[in-house]
Amino acid sequence: MRIRSSHGVLLELHDLGGEGPALLIVHATGFCAGAYRPLASALAAGFHVWALDVRGHGDSDAPADGSMSWDAISNDVLAAVSAIADGHEGPVAVGHSMGGAAILDAERKVPGTFRGAYVYEPIVFPAGAPVSDPTQNPLAIGAAKRRPTFPSRADALLRYASRPPLGELRADALAAYVEHGFRDLPDGTVTLKCPPEREAATFAAAGRVTTQEVTGLALPTIVAAGQGGGPGPDPASFAPSIAKALPRSELRVYPHLGHFGPLQDPPTVAEEILGVAWDQL
Repeated sequence: MRIRSSHGVLLELHDLGGEGPALLIVHATGFCAGAYRPLASALAAGFHVWALDVRGHGDSDAPADGSMSWDAISNDVLAAVSAIADGHEGPVAVGHSMGGAAILDAERKVPGTFRGAYVYEPIVFPAGAPVSDPTQNPLAIGAAKRRPTFPSRADALLRYASRPPLGELRADALAAYVEHGFRDLPDGTVTLKCPPEREAATFAAAGRVTTQEVTGLALPTIVAAGQGGGPGPDPASFAPSIAKALPRSELRVYPHLGHFGPLQDPPTVAEEILGVAWDQL
């Protein structure tokens, strides 16, 4: 489904099936909705699952000016909710990394947008955290160095599976990312739908979300985190302060997972989400 967001950007909203109340998945920086198909398949036991490609990612258009501000990305989330709203309560939201931050920022802008949210290591900085020079962001620097083009999807899959961090993904999630995160070129090669320079621009974009901005949100929320210890700012270390800022939240930590938890162990994450009594948080 094509939908329109702010600045006239056209987005792709994917209907991934299932029966029950609506659930919206919002992906991490550099990924796409298709990578979460194994998670969506498990969630379809209790929800009608939708997944969004935010601007500049997956099958969505990039903004004409190249801006990847996080404020605009939360507008993308609001556009998706508007498209799937059925006149009753809002959907449950599942956000990973950037996607989790965008969900919380969307709820800040329009309270009551969601019935509840499961956010895995959302990029929500503790209030007062120093603002670093975006040109020195290690994640942006690393993203800019990614190889964009491969002879085939099979070649990309082999390379990714053989080394971290993508080699840590469960096999079906990695295969889904390679299948849906690349586009075919006329010469038979494949290239990333979210090119390295756009992924880097997203990491370095203005408008980061902080706990000060989301403090007091009445949204029932599970704040989830893995073991932490990754390169650059550690999103797992943000989780306790995020949970503390949200009065209707629980913190859940998975020692066997890292920052890519929803793609490392989709069944465990799905089981957690399916088992939440949102009205009781």
